[in-house]
Amino acid sequence: MAGKTVTRAHLAEAVYQEVGLSRSESAALVDAILAEITGSLLRDGTVKISSFGTFSVRQKGQRLGRNPKTGEEVPILPRRVLVFRASQVLKDRINRHPGRS
Repeated sequence: MAGKTVTRAHLAEAVYQEVGLSRSESAALVDAILAEITGSLLRDGTVKISSFGTFSVRQKGQRLGRNPKTGEEVPILPRRVLVFRASQVLKDRINRHPGRS
């Protein structure tokens, strides 16, 4: 899948191929996992997946930004953003295979 976006359908197909569940069961499993991750982020603000990385929700404060077209200063409102920090294991795997995306 080099250079392509991995979708829910790709993940479900991979589960179908690896685990042997039916396609609909595989899709339901992927949806359940993503729903659990989303719920945990909303509740706790952090999800750590061993050997993969950590997702966390971070609060950003209000700041002044600039409209690139007009140069006009505009306030950017406070908001929550999702941050991903890759584990050292994932970083090592990526660097071991530099030709793969």
